[in-house]
Amino acid sequence: MGYRYMTAGYHTLRELQEQAVLQNREVWEIVRNADMSENERSAEASFEKMTIMYQAMKQADESYNGALRSASGRAGGDGAKLQQYNAQGKNICGDFIGKVMEKAIKMGESNACMRRIVAAPTAGSCGVLPAVLLSYEEDFSATQEDLVKALYVAAGIGTVIAENASLAGASGGCQAEIGSASAMAAGALASLQGGDAETIMHAAALALKNMLGLVCDPVAGLVEVPCIKRNSCGAVNAVTSAQLALAGIRSAIAPDDVIDSMRRTGNQLPACLKETSEGGLAVTESARVYQRHSNKRRIEK
Repeated sequence: MGYRYMTAGYHTLRELQEQAVLQNREVWEIVRNADMSENERSAEASFEKMTIMYQAMKQADESYNGALRSASGRAGGDGAKLQQYNAQGKNICGDFIGKVMEKAIKMGESNACMRRIVAAPTAGSCGVLPAVLLSYEEDFSATQEDLVKALYVAAGIGTVIAENASLAGASGGCQAEIGSASAMAAGALASLQGGDAETIMHAAALALKNMLGLVCDPVAGLVEVPCIKRNSCGAVNAVTSAQLALAGIRSAIAPDDVIDSMRRTGNQLPACLKETSEGGLAVTESARVYQRHSNKRRIEK
């Protein structure tokens, strides 16, 4: 289950921001109206569809099963470990960040275990956005309506990135997946906390800047290592980036320039670092052991 990115009435983050200001609307409304226009649906139908998307994220989180393992046998159970660690009060990051970390790992593991998740924007980065939004709803008593509006903001940012760069690890490296997800989550959180259009765009830019150059090097070709843990890091990055922007800090590099830099960086990455498992962590000795273990498990089945 995933987003269908719409052809928007905006093509850059600057245009999205300008439209919100000129029309005296919130960013989420601009994105919703683009969806209405592109898909010929009413405001109510659009909101209902996005609500279903958010509810699917909640269901995926609630149905996490720490006893499940992926087909390789190497992914699963870490979310439960982090949940126990957080429950013991040992996580020095605090309750909210601890919860964000936990939910991101759980969602990534659910993906590896073939559970129902929302690709946001991809399956490999499915844990970032829901981890931030679901944790915020639980800890800050936001309404479902607020969260759905934030999901529109995330979709708008994702639309711009998809049009001007890439959301696929195979073409842009992991920066295109976890990086994009982190930018989407940062903008969504900034909107939830009352940030204006400019703040939202800079939150996204700050988050994406931190992920530039992140390679896609899945061990054994599976979306497990290092993908799952990167969801946790991307989610925390989104939270910190949103706080920077809300404090009034602005990216020295314009948000759209950051996206363009991601596109150029992705094009410059060699093929071995773009989902081919021929470089990075995927060719380490540890990875070879992982590969042998996975192959053995498949044969035994």
